Amino acid sequence: MEIVNSKIENYLNSLYGTRHEVLVKMEAEANERNFPIVGPLVGKLLYQLARMIDARRVFEMGSGYGYSAFWWALAVEGGEIHCTEGVDSNRERGEAYLKEAGLLHRVKYHVGDALEIIDKVEGKFDIVFIDIDKQKYPAALDKAAGRVRDGGLLVADNVLWSGKVAGKKGDASTEAIKEFNRKLFSRTDFAASIVPVRDGVAVAYKM
Repeated sequence: MEIVNSKIENYLNSLYGTRHEVLVKMEAEANERNFPIVGPLVGKLLYQLARMIDARRVFEMGSGYGYSAFWWALAVEGGEIHCTEGVDSNRERGEAYLKEAGLLHRVKYHVGDALEIIDKVEGKFDIVFIDIDKQKYPAALDKAAGRVRDGGLLVADNVLWSGKVAGKKGDASTEAIKEFNRKLFSRTDFAASIVPVRDGVAVAYKM
C-alpha cells in the first residue's frame, strides 16, 4: 500500500532542494544494494526534531551504514550520537561516510544487539530512535522508554509498515509493529503521534 502518493512525495522532495553530497552518495548506495534507509524526507524530519528540542544526546537502535545518524549529527552540534549495528561492515561504511562529511567526531558506533547495547551506555538521552528488526519493536520500546529524558523524544521508523498495520492479521513483523503502536499510544508518560510520511514515523514526547 502506498502511504504517500508518489506525486506528493516528488513534490515534497522538490521543496528541499540539494542535499549534502555525502548524503547523495549514501542514497545511491542504498538504491544499488536495495538497502533500507529512512530517505531524505524522513531524514529532514529527524534533523528538525533534534533541533526543536536542542538535542545533544541521541541513541539509535539500528543504524545501518549511518544514513539516519548523518541527519542527527548535522543537528546535534557539540553532542553525541550512539549508533548500534549488527554487521561490522556496515559500521565501517558508516564511519567512512561520516568521516568524509566531517561528522564522525559526533558519532560512536557500537556493534552488536541494540537491545543489549542500550543497557551498557549510561545516562538519559534526548532522543531514542528505533529502526531495528521489526519483530523486536515491542522489546525496544520497553528498553527505550525509560532512557528518554523528560521533554525528550522517542522516534520510530516503519510504524505503518507499507499499510499492513491496517489489516486484521499480518505476519510476525506486522503484528509486532501493531503491538508496538498499541503499547506506545497507551502509555501515559508519552504523547504520541504518527507522521504518515514514507513508511510512517512515530514521534512521542516524554512528559
